[in-house]
Amino acid sequence: MMLALNRKTVVVGILLVALIAFLAWRLIRPMNIFVVAAAFERPVATASMLPLLPSLSARGCAACHQEFYQEWATSIHSQAWTDPYFQVDWAFDGKQQVCKNCHIPLDRQQEDKVVGFNDQEKWQPILEPNPNFDQQLQHEGVTCAACHLRDGKILGPYGSGSTAHPVEQLDNSNEICFKCHVVGGNRWDTFFRFPPCGTVAEIRDTPGASKDSPPAAANNTVGHEAVGPGDAALDCVKCHMPLAERPLVAGGKVRTVRKHLWRGGHDQEMVKQGLDAKLREAPTPSADKRSFTLTLTNAGAAHYLPTGTPDRHLTVAIRLVDRNGIVLREDRHVLKRSILWRPFIVELRDTRLPRWQPRVFQLDVDSGRDLAAVAVEAQVRYHLLDEDRRRRIGYENKEPIAYDVFRARIALNREKAN
Repeated sequence: MMLALNRKTVVVGILLVALIAFLAWRLIRPMNIFVVAAAFERPVATASMLPLLPSLSARGCAACHQEFYQEWATSIHSQAWTDPYFQVDWAFDGKQQVCKNCHIPLDRQQEDKVVGFNDQEKWQPILEPNPNFDQQLQHEGVTCAACHLRDGKILGPYGSGSTAHPVEQLDNSNEICFKCHVVGGNRWDTFFRFPPCGTVAEIRDTPGASKDSPPAAANNTVGHEAVGPGDAALDCVKCHMPLAERPLVAGGKVRTVRKHLWRGGHDQEMVKQGLDAKLREAPTPSADKRSFTLTLTNAGAAHYLPTGTPDRHLTVAIRLVDRNGIVLREDRHVLKRSILWRPFIVELRDTRLPRWQPRVFQLDVDSGRDLAAVAVEAQVRYHLLDEDRRRRIGYENKEPIAYDVFRARIALNREKAN
């Protein structure tokens, strides 16, 4: 009997030591939070580029496609590599090679060639110096060829046998977005399916929302790229590449094309289009109390608002102020994802705005207690970066990392409404 107990104690002890060692390893191991998919495990190969193209640079495309080039030049895509926040954040996280495959997607944009991998999950590429490296092209980030060149062919919404360069027609332009913005997280140790820059996983998993009820009309067609209600949830270009009527090239036939803008969280007006916000006085049963509600609805984005990295969040404030603008009382809320990263990736809470599901915040005013109050104010701010994260990575921003997307004020009949 004693011998059996001793053996059991040894086995339990070994298991406990193994468990502690495993958890310790989970706490110090590199943080690989998504699966390196075949779509972006390597940069886009350009060895078979068409001989008719003098250059892969966006400036070369601008000779014929000037309006598209000018739009691209204002976009975050054009700054995907040079953006100072990306550079600081990327360095803080160890300068993973796989990040380059979306931020500088062409092989000629990268100093090294990926010739293989040291691990099955493809987080440890085998690199060799790249003799075709082009630093000027690198600084163009997600340049024209990154989306429009595949296997020596130029892709576009309209097929063409142009002598300048043939164009192969895309079945669905959204497929180009998917390469970088639809990243899987189907790992045994990841209970939070986090695409680092993607949104489609959110669209599919939004509780209570139907992909057959898109936030905007689905009658959206360019060439043969038809998007109907059945797949509207995956329609990135509808919002981020609005339609325009203009020729593809100067002097050409006027067509329905898409603007190359890709506005998102960095653009205040784009965020405001997705957010429906209303500050109202609500009916109350008591004569000595008044109630005010701020209702927020994600009415314009098929994904959550905000989306992107977990650092992005909304702050909501609804407050009472006196006639000097001093805040007498305030309720504050943060709409964000809260995540446990180690030893396992677990989403603890998500208070962001899923589409078409109103969120109501209420502030009550007691006419006997709140005598100095003259108005109720509401403010909603969009944050590109969490302040704690900004300090931790050492990012010294020169541009604001937060901005207002809604402000409103209701007077309490003690002053005229603004």
